[in-house]
Amino acid sequence: MSAPAPSQPAVVDAEPVDRQDEVLTGAALAFVAELHRRFTPRRDELLVQRAERRAEIARTGTLDFLPHTAGVREGDWQVAPCPPALQDRRVEITGPTDRKMTVNALNSGARVWLADFEDASAPTWENVIGGQLNLADAYERRIDFTDPASGKSYALRPAEELATVVMRPRGWHLEERHLRVDGRAVPGALVDFGLYFFHNAQRLLDLGKGPYFYLPKTESHLEARLWNDVFVFAQDYCGIPQGTVRATVLIETITAAYEMEEILHELRDHASGLNAGRWDYLFSLVKNFRDAGERFVLPDRNAVTMTAPFMRAYTELLVRTCHKRGAHAIGGMAAFIPNRRDPEANERALEKVRSDKDREAGDGFDGSWVAHPDLVPVARASFDAVLGDRPHQKERLREDVRVAAADLLAVDSLDARPTYEGLRNAVQVGIRYIEAWLRGLGAVAIFGLMEDAATAEISRSQIWQWVNAGVVLDDGRRVTPELVREIAAEDLAAVRAETGEEAFAAGRWQQAHDLLLRVALDEDYAEFLTLPAYELLD
Repeated sequence: MSAPAPSQPAVVDAEPVDRQDEVLTGAALAFVAELHRRFTPRRDELLVQRAERRAEIARTGTLDFLPHTAGVREGDWQVAPCPPALQDRRVEITGPTDRKMTVNALNSGARVWLADFEDASAPTWENVIGGQLNLADAYERRIDFTDPASGKSYALRPAEELATVVMRPRGWHLEERHLRVDGRAVPGALVDFGLYFFHNAQRLLDLGKGPYFYLPKTESHLEARLWNDVFVFAQDYCGIPQGTVRATVLIETITAAYEMEEILHELRDHASGLNAGRWDYLFSLVKNFRDAGERFVLPDRNAVTMTAPFMRAYTELLVRTCHKRGAHAIGGMAAFIPNRRDPEANERALEKVRSDKDREAGDGFDGSWVAHPDLVPVARASFDAVLGDRPHQKERLREDVRVAAADLLAVDSLDARPTYEGLRNAVQVGIRYIEAWLRGLGAVAIFGLMEDAATAEISRSQIWQWVNAGVVLDDGRRVTPELVREIAAEDLAAVRAETGEEAFAAGRWQQAHDLLLRVALDEDYAEFLTLPAYELLD
């Protein structure tokens, strides 16, 4: 008796998006289905390995460089040569793939746009499909945008002035519930990557560029190996030359920080660099060492700057690793949103951005991130001062850097301690971000900063850690569930009074409040807040 034929991919429980048939063609869906059948089983095994490693960290309270991959770290190898379109990455702008951001980011003057389907994009079906359409429209130069509020129109500049797109798919842990193959949801990573690669790989080559990717939430070199195998298969399937794909890996988990060289080695035919992702890195540190005692308790998130000793160890090791292997080292985010109504506060904030970008350029980074077009010239000035006409500074090998395993975990080297204002800010930011996310917004301006899901993750994780560690704040109060609930209730009442009853009811405020308390106070720590949040997403 012959085996039943595989089922066709099915779109379920999703309101159709205008023009979605242009994205969900039969050939594109067949490609995604093939990716799913080949690679989802290995992805499932790697998620199990994540849990096993976390249990080992809980048991030992430490991490170390892998002894069995010492040969990789000691070996003489380089990543593939960088394609021309990615040689100069001195300023990169990040943001979701809505139509306005697509035009503004490409026009921003940044060398690269991180077109984000992950932390800066809530995964509504409209955002998932709409983002694919917007990128394709941009490559075909058939995209424009008129702001309905101001009437201002946006159109693309000449092609040579546009940023190079580096697309970020969702992390391995997330599902796309609206697309099912053989009865189960396809991983969001394979949906985002598959649809984008299938439709745009050849189109990008014709434009003199290529399919370039940022890989988020990577926790081990084995996860990088899976991505590499996806790239090899995809290039063969679509008739694209091997080595066309280029990937930059975000080193935004504490476990990945111990495997930077191994990650580059796995991807060496497709690697272009590593990036230092601050908030997710702190989130991962708290998540993995949340029950490892007082020495791992972080102070207020804004008190943990990149000059903290354990953060310096992380960033300097990243630069040294990248340049040793011929890869770009990309620095962290400047999330400040300029405010023209308060020139003095604006200048103070811009000075902090300049100082941060000056430090990165001086440390050897080849580029850095900003969240707002107005910050592009600020960051560019810092890197121009160091790079001049050079596209990067990979010749700076940073052989002076020596980082021991313990240096990456030296959280107790910080002088700062948790404060009541820090706790209050974590609650406020968490509620405000989650509320916007539930309405389909992934990049949200909150208190003068552009925040994404990583912000909410570190906020709720710190609350969880402080409660479970019985932290005593600067005003003498102990962090308890009752105190957190009291602050959350006060904030919800303040939002209701500020917005008015009608606007409050039209929002998702109560759900956001309830979800924050759930992921911050439940005894069982949720691995990612976006997992329970996704269940509430329309």
